[in-house]
Amino acid sequence: MQRTTGSINCGSAWENCYWFARMLLNTDQYAAPGKNEKFMNLLLSKIEPLIYLQHITENNRYTICHNALMNEIHRFSEGASKSSRQRKNFCDDLDAMLGSVDDIAVFMFTVRYVVLPANSALKKIPDDDKKFCREHAAQILTSLGKKSVSKVLASWDSLGVWGCISAEREEINAEFMNLRKALENLKNFPHTAADDNAVMTAFVQEFERRAGQKRKRRAGKGLEDAVTFLFDFYGLKSRQKPEHFQTNIEIDKWFRCHDGWSIGISCKRTMRERWKQVSGADRDTLSKHKIREIWHLMTYDRDLSDDKITMLGQQRHIFYLDDNSERYITASAHKGMKDYVRPLSRLIDDIAVEQKISVSVR
Repeated sequence: MQRTTGSINCGSAWENCYWFARMLLNTDQYAAPGKNEKFMNLLLSKIEPLIYLQHITENNRYTICHNALMNEIHRFSEGASKSSRQRKNFCDDLDAMLGSVDDIAVFMFTVRYVVLPANSALKKIPDDDKKFCREHAAQILTSLGKKSVSKVLASWDSLGVWGCISAEREEINAEFMNLRKALENLKNFPHTAADDNAVMTAFVQEFERRAGQKRKRRAGKGLEDAVTFLFDFYGLKSRQKPEHFQTNIEIDKWFRCHDGWSIGISCKRTMRERWKQVSGADRDTLSKHKIREIWHLMTYDRDLSDDKITMLGQQRHIFYLDDNSERYITASAHKGMKDYVRPLSRLIDDIAVEQKISVSVR
């Protein structure tokens, strides 16, 4: 199937499968008409039968198909809104790429076997990776007990990524197989092995691009989500931040102690991310709002210097570090720092003590 006019690429019309998919799903430039599945299915029902009309010349068949397709897209683009203007741009740019019946056939094939299946597959991929994190984290705690909190915190993100990417692969494998079968069964239009590769890589490339965007949206609050899970798992009670507490320090979790004072939990992988914020929360500010301490849960503590520990420790900041980390072992044995560092394995028990509750022995 050789391209005649209007192609982005020279050679086979199938090479434009990727570009058609990109145009159909381009939100910024064309308002992503390919995401309107009702309209896509309307195009399929209106245009596909015309592509296979018999007993007419190729030029006449092209004219009929082209006019029908452009008319439907023009109707879809009516209006004065921004999205309407974008869809009109799509119509104009698409028109320039459709120079033959082969081009229209590839465009419709792209709609049916690339865009719509990708839409369907992406809907089945979780929007939230916390489901996978919770399931695996619960298994860790059930098997190893509450002293394994550091393992949950350290592996939280990777657990979610593993689960969601596994779901992605399951969907892409299924749709890729369907696409391969569709190409094998396509008899009306000639296509080479190179054409098939162009179509299948177009599907994979576009699917991966969209799946990557979904991963970015899915990327949660990391350790904050993990700490929320721990509170839920052990039945610990959290609270809103103390009333009128205004400072630039960012606290991810609060809980009330049995005597009415509060403790804030800050969840970050490194101290570098919150050093400037934390340094502004001094003892007087905390006391004014009945905040006993700020606890920092960290999974990467190599940038946690002696000076940071001692300066912030004196301001009632406590650092919970992995029991086996070199930083914890060194600081816990140091006279000037040992009161400001605690092992992550104690976290659940320490919260329970502050709230005067008992937690499961898990």
